[in-house]
Amino acid sequence: MITHEDIRMAAQRIAPYIRTTPVIRLEDSWFDVRGETFLKLESLQVTGSFKPRGAFNRLLSEPIPPAGVIAASGGNHGIAIAYAAQKLGARAEIYVPSLATALKRKMLTELGAQVVVAGNNYVEALAASEARAAETGALNVHAFDNAATVAGQGTIAIELDAQVPDVDTVLVSVGGGGFIGGIAAWFAGRVKVVAVEPTQCPTLNRALLARTPVDVDTGGIAADSLGCRRIGNVPFSVLRSAVSDALLVTDEQIRDAQRVLWEKLRIAAEPGGATAFAALISGAYVRSPGEKVAVVICGGNADPGSFA
Repeated sequence: MITHEDIRMAAQRIAPYIRTTPVIRLEDSWFDVRGETFLKLESLQVTGSFKPRGAFNRLLSEPIPPAGVIAASGGNHGIAIAYAAQKLGARAEIYVPSLATALKRKMLTELGAQVVVAGNNYVEALAASEARAAETGALNVHAFDNAATVAGQGTIAIELDAQVPDVDTVLVSVGGGGFIGGIAAWFAGRVKVVAVEPTQCPTLNRALLARTPVDVDTGGIAADSLGCRRIGNVPFSVLRSAVSDALLVTDEQIRDAQRVLWEKLRIAAEPGGATAFAALISGAYVRSPGEKVAVVICGGNADPGSFA
């Protein structure tokens, strides 16, 4: 179980390396959202996503071996690990599936990581990274199924708690569960945490129905960041009791959310980054009268031309 103390210690550990990201309040005249709504802009975090929080906490929690670090990722986790390794003076080798975008591969290379394309999806890239780590002795850093990583992601909730102290509900997108797991661990019992997933990546939705992590098929426009085949055991130990609901949104609704964020606010969000917002503006999430809602925009590594 991830405790408040775990998350507080993570916040202290990673403070020199990450940004406190801003929160903005939506103008009612621009958005038909029917209540106070706030966006937590983790898309403005270093490397363009929330991932450095967990990456730094993981790498600072134990000595890094001489062989460096290895990670498998659709992009954002790998970018965060490459950035953290660069800052900490370690070598990074990142395994990506073929669906990883050209932008994210370019970012990895620019951060000095060795990039290896392995397989067609995250599961295949992960298997290749694990085999390589066993061969070299490098530290294999899982994207979400690790307590230190989940605690690092939970530092988002510490910030949000201070920025919107009386928030009622937080909408969070889900991939492997580390992101929402950390947030839910902090807010459990005080604030409603609602999961949002693409219809083609229903990892948490299916796990909650089965009451245990299960394999699902993944695809669609957000698969590079949210397309994990199975929810992590570590985050699911939190999520099975701390999440109020797991909603599903379509690729079309995600694209619409990207477009609205860009046209109204000039916020560039990748598909996974706009997924939670899609639940709010599409009506997939139905708010109560007077409910104060925060939405975490978790990633911005996208070309605005792809959705403008």
